[in-house]
Amino acid sequence: MATFVVMINPSDIFKISSEKEFESLALKVFEYQFEHNTVYRSFCDLLYKHPSDINSIKEIPFLPIQFFKTHKVVTGSKPIEKTFTSSGTTGSITSKHHITDINVYEESFQKGFKQFYGAIEDYVILGLLPSYLEREGSSLVYMVDCLIKQSKHKESGFYLNNLTELSQIIEQLELQGKPTLLIGVSYALLDLVELNRFKLKHTIVMETGGMKGRRKELIRSELHSILKQGFGVEHIHSEYGMTELLSQAYSKGDGIFQCPNWMRIITRDPEDPLTLLSHNTTGGLNIIDLANINSCAFIATQDLGKTYLDGTFEIIGRFDHSDVRGCNLMVL
Repeated sequence: MATFVVMINPSDIFKISSEKEFESLALKVFEYQFEHNTVYRSFCDLLYKHPSDINSIKEIPFLPIQFFKTHKVVTGSKPIEKTFTSSGTTGSITSKHHITDINVYEESFQKGFKQFYGAIEDYVILGLLPSYLEREGSSLVYMVDCLIKQSKHKESGFYLNNLTELSQIIEQLELQGKPTLLIGVSYALLDLVELNRFKLKHTIVMETGGMKGRRKELIRSELHSILKQGFGVEHIHSEYGMTELLSQAYSKGDGIFQCPNWMRIITRDPEDPLTLLSHNTTGGLNIIDLANINSCAFIATQDLGKTYLDGTFEIIGRFDHSDVRGCNLMVL
């Protein structure tokens, strides 16, 4: 017998304000994607998992992230508006995240940013993302570009290799006392502090992870120590995101990340992917991102980490033999 599934209004996702609301909507999204996503349905069928068997979010099957490299992971039949792709390495297969409603992504990163940092227009946004700008299909570039346009400050913009100009702009903004967000890939931020030393009081420095083969990989604590000294700040912020997600988690220091209200992290046993782990135990990271309403909201990543009782989490590293990709590849 066919199951009747109520269509979900994407705007409801961003109105979640409690754990009860999150769990209720996550179960509805699972049922909806079970019925309307052929790739996810096939995966659930292989595990003999049906919505009638699922009573909590911990029982929902998590699709291995590798499926975004080998299959078209789309829920529903709406036409594709945009496709985000992972950076990958030369000759490697890249992930493809097909977007059928770009407005959902825009609402996700705008409301996620506001939840943790306040109004976008209050900041000058400086994007130091050369390796991302040099290719097509980066979801991070799309997000930062939108933030730049919404910031409404003439100094906001992307900076490719013009680090001297960027240094001068940062120093001018500091003298003017303008709240500024400098978001950059790790190796470019290191290049910047090698060129110039700062004493920043009005600027948030946020790294997106990854050396992109330009430098030796550093553990996060070592990277942050160098950047804190170079920028003259007490904390280095971090963004945790990936091609396969439409939401971002943020850390305001010490590598401890917080999720927006519509995103949750659960750890699984690295040896048995169907067994979930308790808090404060290192395991593989499963992500529920309800903004992925039109692809798959339940993803088993290749990242290792820990979750904590207050809903925060940290990244420990990655599984062996995993493909190198763009965001937060460092280990602690």
